[in-house]
Amino acid sequence: MFKDKKVVFSGVQPSGVLTLGNYLGAIKNFSAFSDEYKCYYCVVDEHAITVRQNPADLRRRTYETLALYMACGLDPAKNTLFVQSHVSAHAELGWILDCYTMFGELSRMTQFKDKSQKNADNINAGLFTYPSLMVADILLYQTELVPIGSDQKQHLELTRDVAARFNAIYGDTFVIPEPYIPQTTARIMSLAEPSKKMSKSDENENAVVRILDPKDTIIKKFKRAVTDSGCEVRRAPDKEGVSNLMTIYSAFTGKTDAEIEAEFAGRGYGDFKLAVGEACADALAPVQAEFARLMADKAYLEDVMANGAEEAWRNAYRTMSKVRRKIGFTEPKRR
Repeated sequence: MFKDKKVVFSGVQPSGVLTLGNYLGAIKNFSAFSDEYKCYYCVVDEHAITVRQNPADLRRRTYETLALYMACGLDPAKNTLFVQSHVSAHAELGWILDCYTMFGELSRMTQFKDKSQKNADNINAGLFTYPSLMVADILLYQTELVPIGSDQKQHLELTRDVAARFNAIYGDTFVIPEPYIPQTTARIMSLAEPSKKMSKSDENENAVVRILDPKDTIIKKFKRAVTDSGCEVRRAPDKEGVSNLMTIYSAFTGKTDAEIEAEFAGRGYGDFKLAVGEACADALAPVQAEFARLMADKAYLEDVMANGAEEAWRNAYRTMSKVRRKIGFTEPKRR
């Protein structure tokens, strides 16, 4: 192997402003890997274009996503932070692995079905085959661990299947990655429909708290959050809205369910929702301040992009050289 530390890879699409779910469920926890693992955190802009994007918005959000990575605690000196399209090996390996991914496997991907329904006028080939690019993202760096939510297991299983298939044909080429699903990671649900996950593509703005929302906006959204019948602050299967708010409050305060229930005993939902909103807004304030500072220094962000892409390319090249040789491609002669 070409590394001393185990490798972690994760990527976020720059297709919308990141949400509280992205923050608590993923990015806030990424920095914990930095000392023990070799970490690659990618802004996956190539994935974003499976759905039509406004070019100016996509460019801006690419910078914003990188800045948010750092504002949430990812140090570019300890982590490789880069933009997917800046490392051409992602697209190259994505095409190669298209040829080792079965049509039936792709047709079973639930995200293809979901996005096809939402974008019925643009069901393009990339939307169907993007899981192969996701497989390439992971395998390119000989990744051992992939931080994922429980709803993303399908994609990692595909990655493992494709890697095993390739290895069976050509011999040991790719590390078979394992999922990393922290038991303590908060799964944040929609404020409007607490039975579904909070999503940055949700058209209902009251359903989603975004990392960059102003404090007043955050508090208003929590005040409008769907709760349940009754007025008791208690976690229960039939109280999805309240349970979701308790998860969020616990993530920011560290309080247990019992402590939260005791704190709001007899006080009703109004006080509780206000407290959750204030805890969230106060916790996000330093992230927002650091984000603003980083976004004001575009040259620095571009240096981080360039350095990250150079580091990523060095390691991606080793994998690509091995893959090209094994499948029978000739090596190009540079003039």
